[in-house]
This record gives sequence, structure tokens and C-alpha cells, in this order.
Amino acid sequence: MKRNSYHHGDLANALTGAAIDLARRGGPEAVVLREAARKVGVSATAAYRHFAGYGDLIHAVKEAAQAKLADSMATELAATDPLPDPAADAERRLGALGRAYVHFALAEPGLFRTAFCRSDKSHEEASAAMLESPAFRMLTETLDDLVAAGRLSLARRPFGETTAWATMHGLAMLLLDGPLAAVPEPERLGLVDGVVDTVINGLCGPADRPGR
Repeated sequence: MKRNSYHHGDLANALTGAAIDLARRGGPEAVVLREAARKVGVSATAAYRHFAGYGDLIHAVKEAAQAKLADSMATELAATDPLPDPAADAERRLGALGRAYVHFALAEPGLFRTAFCRSDKSHEEASAAMLESPAFRMLTETLDDLVAAGRLSLARRPFGETTAWATMHGLAMLLLDGPLAAVPEPERLGLVDGVVDTVINGLCGPADRPGR
């Protein structure tokens, strides 16, 4: 599009798309409003009519990155057939969500980092947005289905999302930026499967062991 050919909504979408590309290439630090405007071919003044500054733009990119993560998780869920037993199927889904989370991080490190970067939103706003995100809802629904199927006890249900999320997010970061980054691809896949199994067994194991 030429500089003067954008409609109001078109330019906002174009700027967001350009910023997503910047995030994909360099993470949240690469998201710069003036650079997005340059990529689109408009002036910074025109860009500021749609985004007041970095905070507004990074928020839009965060939402887009989280949506792409959810799409990846949904694709992983659809890749295998449902199981007839509700408990086994809920476990299948939980495993698929965990693997998809890490696989997305490895395939799209820039977007993954941006999806969870800090913004100028308050902690309350950021937490509310995450709780409403499609990825978090898929996790919550799967854990609820495990409870309904009798596989996850009510005693272990509280903080189930945090347990699963923190474990898989920690593994993703170790693989991206930590000492596990050098693990060869075949071993990496086995490592992810092993951690997923540990999460499932940990959540669905007996709730009355000593120390609980």
C-alpha cells in the first residue's frame, strides 16, 4: 500500500502486523513504533494516531502472540484422535497442551518471549488478560475435565494451572536460554515428553501422601 492509501483500520492492522514481524525476529525489545511505521511506509506521526506509544503497541503484539500460541496448542490437540475413556482423553489433552507450549517456544522464540513480556499494564490488568486468554482457558477446561473424570482429585485441583504452566514455561526457558539449549533435537523431544509425563503424574497422583 502507498502512504496515502490506508484506511483507519487498515493502518492500525498494518502497524500491528509489522510489529509482530519485529517481535518474531527480535523479541519484545525489537518492537519499536517508529520502526513499524517505517516498515509499513508511513510517518511516525501517522503511526502515533493509532498507538500512543510503545505500551499500546506491545500490548497489541502480546495479544497476537498469545493468540498464535493458543492456535499452536489447538493444532496439537487436533493432531491426535480423542480417546473413548474420558480420563485418558483428558490426560491426552493435557499432554498435548504441554508439548505444544514448549514446541511453540522453540519454533517462535521471539513471539514466545513477547507473549509474556512485561508491559505498562498493571499486574491486575495483566493477570486478568492472561486468565482470559484462549491458552489459559484450554488448560483450565482440561484440568476441570480431569476432575470430572475422577482422575484429578479436588484436593489437587487448586493451583493446577500454575503447576502445569510454571513447569512447562520453566522447561521452555531452559531450552531457549539456559543450559538445556545445547541438548540435541532427538533428546530434546524425549525430555519434553518426560516432563509432560511428570506433570500429569504429579497432578493426578494420590493427594493423601505424607506432607500434603
